[in-house]
Amino acid sequence: MTRTPDQGASGDGTAAPARPQTSVDGRTPARDPSRDLTGGGARRPARRHPDAAPDREQSRSAGASLRFGYGTNGLADLRLDDALALLADLGYDGVGLTLDHMHLDPLAPDLAARTRRVAHRLDALGLGVTVETGARYVLDPRRKHGPSLLDADPDDRARRAGLLVQAVRVAADLGAHAVHCFSGVVPDGTDEDTAWKRLAETLTPVLDAATAAGIPLAVEPEPGHLLATLADFHHLRRTLGDPEPLGLTLDIGHCQCLEPLPPADCVRDAAPWLRHVQIEDMRRGVHEHLPFGDGEIDFPPVLAALAATGYQGLTVVELPRHSHAGPHFAARSLPFLRRAAVSAAPHGDPSATPEGSRTP
Repeated sequence: MTRTPDQGASGDGTAAPARPQTSVDGRTPARDPSRDLTGGGARRPARRHPDAAPDREQSRSAGASLRFGYGTNGLADLRLDDALALLADLGYDGVGLTLDHMHLDPLAPDLAARTRRVAHRLDALGLGVTVETGARYVLDPRRKHGPSLLDADPDDRARRAGLLVQAVRVAADLGAHAVHCFSGVVPDGTDEDTAWKRLAETLTPVLDAATAAGIPLAVEPEPGHLLATLADFHHLRRTLGDPEPLGLTLDIGHCQCLEPLPPADCVRDAAPWLRHVQIEDMRRGVHEHLPFGDGEIDFPPVLAALAATGYQGLTVVELPRHSHAGPHFAARSLPFLRRAAVSAAPHGDPSATPEGSRTP
């Protein structure tokens, strides 16, 4: 999907004066260090962060085939324009863009125009994108992640489904490779059979929209939710009749937290349905997203398994509770992942490496 900035002409047929480039919020001048606006549009090398990973082509030539991104829910204290510029400067391949009030607000006016500005900005910076829908209070300022797809009130469930349909439209306009979502927690007083029925029914119009847009819907198994494990994903898939647009978001930390198999084996088992990947460190039995090296995951075999699947989407760092120091952790995370990916190349069978925290 090729996007080009709007071009216009004045009423007398002459070229219209160039308009100053604006940020994705449409209000403030964009800061793009990769463009020389005084030199006839010629590009100049981007100023690189001192902790930046090797550039993308250099990393891939060293054996890394994966594309890494960083989630904007871990950069919530930055303007979206600044967050995107930071990630491009650090050498990331893309961004996991959470639709939320501080970034691309899905409920504010002029969403289509704002989405076009973000699309142009992503193109200018060379960033891919996944649309994520895990904003805590985007629909209800009093209930975290509420309303959900499982709520007793059908109007509340429809609000969540409507947000996901909107996310599919945004994803199509951005050229995103998937839309991420999750089931929600089973409400008090609701039995699991009823919850599964609600989930399947409420997701149906979202899947219809995803089919029409050609955008996969990637459901994430989330600890504590109705759909918490890979087995639960397969239960939903079978219940819905294995619809083509239904895919999987695999969170590597969640695999470490509660799956019976090691994370590398989870990757291999999930491969046919893999549409989005989130990654962070974690400890067994504790749902806490940790910076790399602070948990128990051995990443080279995990990344080797992921590369072996042929997965082409983004692998997005997910550190939402570290947003207070988001630029610091974004700068630390990519070099770690690049080294782990390169060191994974000669490992052969990833399952031969024992689990346990190991910093490349």
